[in-house]
Amino acid sequence: MALITEITPTAATTNYDQDIFMTSELPPKKLLIVDDSKVSRMIIRARVLAIYPHWEILEASNGPEGIASAKEHLPNFCTMDINMPGMLGTEAAEIILQEIPQVRVVIFSANIQESFQDRASAMGAIFVAKPITEKSIAEALNYFMG
Repeated sequence: MALITEITPTAATTNYDQDIFMTSELPPKKLLIVDDSKVSRMIIRARVLAIYPHWEILEASNGPEGIASAKEHLPNFCTMDINMPGMLGTEAAEIILQEIPQVRVVIFSANIQESFQDRASAMGAIFVAKPITEKSIAEALNYFMG
């Protein structure tokens, strides 16, 4: 009778183990993008999915839609423009944070007045200046994942 002294993984078992690892990960993260600019939403979506292809991306074009979507889908993360018709993004972000305190919010805006930056900080969000670029999205993702 032969005694097996060493077991080496085969390509099949190694791939199988990796597949189990990939499918047993935590549920994908959800990102809510709230911006009245469709172009900004598309850029953020494309860049995030290029890095995190399994994330679920939700979109809203104004504050009230963003609040409703956040309550329904409970996102992990939210990007929020400030200047939108009907309701400022800072108001919408405050409501979302009251309802879902664990959500991480990034305020994206071309309006770089210190008062908006201070308000974002006071509510527990961070402020990232527009335009939406690879660098600004990376800053947001670092905050989300940090």
